[in-house]
Amino acid sequence: MGVPMERRKRRAFTKEFKAETVRLVREGGRSIAEVARDLDLTESALRAWVRQAEVDSGQGSRGELTTAEREELQRLRREVKALRLEREILKKAASAERGRDRYGGATEEERERASLVTDSRKGRSPMRQAQDRARGCRGPAAAPR
Repeated sequence: MGVPMERRKRRAFTKEFKAETVRLVREGGRSIAEVARDLDLTESALRAWVRQAEVDSGQGSRGELTTAEREELQRLRREVKALRLEREILKKAASAERGRDRYGGATEEERERASLVTDSRKGRSPMRQAQDRARGCRGPAAAPR
């Protein structure tokens, strides 16, 4: 089948380098492939830079984002992510401060107190309820044998 190609390490280029490279393609009368080969770039990267330069100069298709718009969108997405994380942390902190679980339900102690009140209305004293709980019984019908 051949020798597998080694993946090229991702490199970062300055805005100035990209602009100068795009200028070479536009004004130098050379193809994207030639300039890419001379500068040891991939054709696809250089083609994307040329396309983005066209969009930035107002020659792109409708709906395409300029570099400034892309940067703003990226910044806003980071901000939204941070705000969502902050909101989640605050929700958990407020929930813990109230002594409630994450979904706003009562704590175990509050459920226990509520069951005492509910059961005492059915005619069982809190002492009897505690005895029944100790035996693992539930409700008035669960009398000792």
